[in-house]
Amino acid sequence: MLKKNKIALATGLALLASNAQATYTFEINEQDSITFGGYIKVDARYVDGDVGYQDYWIGGGTALTEDASKMKLFANESRFNMKFVHGEVIGFIEMDFYGGGGNEIISNSSHPRLRHATIKYKNLLVGQTWTTFMNTSSLAETADFAGPLVAEPFVRNTMIRYTIGGLQLAVENPESWGDDSIDDSPDADSANDDLPDFVAKYGFSGDWGNVSAAALFRRLNLDNGDTESAVGASVAGRVKTFGKDDFRFSVSYGNLGRYVGVTAATDVWNGEAEESTSVMAAYRHFWSEDTRTTIFMGHTTTEESDRERSQYGINIFKNYTPQLSYGVEVGNFDIKDVDVSSMYVQFSAKFVI
Repeated sequence: MLKKNKIALATGLALLASNAQATYTFEINEQDSITFGGYIKVDARYVDGDVGYQDYWIGGGTALTEDASKMKLFANESRFNMKFVHGEVIGFIEMDFYGGGGNEIISNSSHPRLRHATIKYKNLLVGQTWTTFMNTSSLAETADFAGPLVAEPFVRNTMIRYTIGGLQLAVENPESWGDDSIDDSPDADSANDDLPDFVAKYGFSGDWGNVSAAALFRRLNLDNGDTESAVGASVAGRVKTFGKDDFRFSVSYGNLGRYVGVTAATDVWNGEAEESTSVMAAYRHFWSEDTRTTIFMGHTTTEESDRERSQYGINIFKNYTPQLSYGVEVGNFDIKDVDVSSMYVQFSAKFVI
């Protein structure tokens, strides 16, 4: 029996414009509650060029022998989450529908996919969530999922993380991905990694916004059984400018591999730790209280494999209610090292639960 059945709707146009999610909280008693959240997002996407179609651009792609165009409508990014609170213990779980399955002939069904599953007690968090190396507030507001992934720190790992003040220390799931004799598809698990990845991050915040500096330490497993040490760093943040406008950025350098660029760089190439440099920048301007535009770019280069990948775009979003927004975005994705690129136009409708 619920001792107290109170439904609180936490929302607001300003929060929604900042990519926050509305939530419904059921307070069971003074120390127990359940919160539901998420959103429904429907996209119409058109891609034209000699990089093969993707539902959202990542750091890699298929180079086509000639230009091709494709139009697709989908709702896979939609997601649902639950937070369980019992005193100082917080459990959180979230899924979306990028798990595969279904078809476009009859059902268009999609399998649920686990995104986050964490347990937090005081300063300690265990479970699967965004890597400590990320600053999630630096992600741009875009129709294309998560913005220019080609240049952003973007990984979900299972981890143990300790937070004290602005400092976060974590050990995270290792994976040495790449080398020319290892299956370099993102689903491959060929390496025998025997030490976790170590991440340290410190954040500064205030009325002006926030900036974080993160460092990554790993031992990569090579295909011949040897190992190689790898280090990398990233500075990222979101800074308020004029009115409600903000500037978001990330600059990352080092042996970052899979942690930055979403397949733009492998961890290992020809028996060496790959070195990459990535820059992402986005400026969001509010035309009115409920209408805003983001212009963004991302660029990644690698040393050993000599890759160069980039994405840029511009969009406009308008909220018709605090929970409902529509937007349109145009942009380009470029794989410069093989001289192919594609433009895209994407329309999105988003209802925050």
